[in-house]
Amino acid sequence: MAVFYEGFTLCGLAAGQSRENSGLLGIEPGRDPDHVIVTGAGRTVTVYKVSDQKPLGSWAAKQGQAVTCPAVLHGQTGEYVVVQDSKVLRIWRDEDINFEKVFKATLSAAVSRIHAMPSLEPLVLFQRGAVRQLDALLAAPQQAVEEVLSEEEVIRWSSCFLEAEQPLLLFSTEKSGEFFLYLQKLNPNVLHKYSIDSEGKGACPIGFTATLENKCITLMCLYSSGCVYKLLVSLHPSVEGEQHLPKSLLLKLPVSEGVLSRAAISSLEEGHIAIVGAPHSASTGDRDFLCIWNTNFQTLQASKELAGGAYGQLWCNAGKLYVTHGKVLTVLPYHCEMSSLAAALGKLKQASTQEASSPSVLNWNSLLHEETALQQRKGGAGMRTRNSKLSQKSQTTLTTTVNQVLEDIKGVSSEEMEEVLEPFLSCSPVSPQFQFGLSRIAVELLKRCQADPGFYPQTLLARLAQTGRLSHSSCPGFLMLALEKRDYFLAQLCLQQFPDVPEAVTCACLKAFLSVADADLAPVSVDLEGVSLVDGPGQSLEGVQNGFSPVLLEEDSCDVQLTDPKLNQSSSWTDVSLTCPVGLKKSALLNEILRSSYSESFLLPHLKDLSSQQVILFLQYLQYLYVRSSGDVYTQLPGLRAPTVTQIMDWVSLLLDAHFTVLVMAPEAKGLLTQLHRFVRSQVRLYSELGKIQGTLQELSKINKEQEIGLYSIEVIKLF
Repeated sequence: MAVFYEGFTLCGLAAGQSRENSGLLGIEPGRDPDHVIVTGAGRTVTVYKVSDQKPLGSWAAKQGQAVTCPAVLHGQTGEYVVVQDSKVLRIWRDEDINFEKVFKATLSAAVSRIHAMPSLEPLVLFQRGAVRQLDALLAAPQQAVEEVLSEEEVIRWSSCFLEAEQPLLLFSTEKSGEFFLYLQKLNPNVLHKYSIDSEGKGACPIGFTATLENKCITLMCLYSSGCVYKLLVSLHPSVEGEQHLPKSLLLKLPVSEGVLSRAAISSLEEGHIAIVGAPHSASTGDRDFLCIWNTNFQTLQASKELAGGAYGQLWCNAGKLYVTHGKVLTVLPYHCEMSSLAAALGKLKQASTQEASSPSVLNWNSLLHEETALQQRKGGAGMRTRNSKLSQKSQTTLTTTVNQVLEDIKGVSSEEMEEVLEPFLSCSPVSPQFQFGLSRIAVELLKRCQADPGFYPQTLLARLAQTGRLSHSSCPGFLMLALEKRDYFLAQLCLQQFPDVPEAVTCACLKAFLSVADADLAPVSVDLEGVSLVDGPGQSLEGVQNGFSPVLLEEDSCDVQLTDPKLNQSSSWTDVSLTCPVGLKKSALLNEILRSSYSESFLLPHLKDLSSQQVILFLQYLQYLYVRSSGDVYTQLPGLRAPTVTQIMDWVSLLLDAHFTVLVMAPEAKGLLTQLHRFVRSQVRLYSELGKIQGTLQELSKINKEQEIGLYSIEVIKLF
């Protein structure tokens, strides 16, 4: 899951820029996460403090000269480095005022880009593909530089990485519509070349982004057709010479007409990518959007319309996206959460549309209330401006509160924990930031509970689960901790509230519920919704059968002879004298299992871990529920959380599939299996008889009424 926070304008764009050119060459990280270096396409380099939205320093080349690549910060010396007029290196410090007086060195070949790394020398990539470290160039600026690329081959994109304290440079090139990829290692000096397939129909790569993980570079290419492909580049290829890189489709954007021309892509954390200049749906028209997509589930997570149109430029730094559009450079803070199917599909519980569209108000901050009331009285443009600032303050305050809570819960006792969390829990649950913060707090609590066996804030954990904003994916181990602590109430809450409980955890809960004694559940608080009319152990259920005749069942011979003296020959699956084999509280817990979501193929292997006694007990309870829900008197189990007949029968089938051989060999299960057998045969006979009169019933529907029938009449219909 991902969300955009309130954005703001960092600076305006140079006047006179065209629709294809924003006037910016690039944005690079500064001395800390709150500083960035903005390089204009003309002559200027400016360092901004992002939080204050103001420049800290600005330098410009003289008239007639041009800055030709983005300026970077030398991580070792703290100096700025830029290239002027393609061949002139310029190096300066913050205290330097006159750009014309700073250090310069003229190189023997044109430079494409400079890449900086925090702890190493910057790398200089020349336009013809050669790579040098900055200090080596400064020692001999006029040294000869080899030509790696062929004629008419042009560098389109480049990026650098650090692996085992060694720098790597990855860059892509184009020649006559064909695209290539180069991986340059410096120690030792090794160059690998790869070819990239074109998509056909004139589609070509227009944007690149790459990440390094587990000694493999993942390159994502955005094509002009709207397709995003993934290519894997090994750092240690086994084949020498030019290699072909196969690509796999990662995402297909809804490009309805034409091709993309001004679009960019950037890799974010937790399986997300940001794309600007590409539509997120067929109905967006000519409007430009900045979107965050989940690459694991191919779902749109967040989108932001860009006024004035986008230029196809996108940078990412320290949790913020920088995008040019209209006449401004906008900063959009964002947050991405660990990928989960429930979050990606939007199945985490959400508030109503009306609530979601209302502004988030933090009721624990009276100052914000006063400021909001003041804005409402003033109105006008000033009110809109203050509303934007208030929203930023609210989000900043909420983030600060979460960070403070995470720090405080590391040392307080279970009794003091709720007091520490109260400021956060009193925030509006509609806010997406609330859900992110809640997951972080839940994970931190789990870590402490696992590290300290004596720490277990039961009431607080239940309150977190009751918010409906948690899922198993966002805080793995939450439900298993409840089982470990034998907190059956919390386990029930998790089964009710979590939309993505894995099958293995569901079976672990089932095993725990079947194993616990009814006497042990007596002091436990359990939600009994849906089982208030279920009889306790030893109390028989009496009702009228629905669709079954005892005579029919008696006439139906059974292939299996009954040897259990407690089970007479006329007994059946729907025997009206059945008693509930479990207590009310255990029944409520088992009902949560029956209502849970699952995949049969994933659930069956885990069901085999149940013992034969647990399976028989569960089948007896399912038999009881079926009789209860199929009688004419009790047509449906009461309560909102009662399982349906379909859910009951599905679980019967699952248990038989997983344990049929064991049940056949267990003497105590013989009577139960016999009842199942008799029930199936009675159902087959019932549907057979219904099939015999199907034709008659169809003929009855075709009879036309020749005259109106009064309030009372006797009509004889002859069937031939």
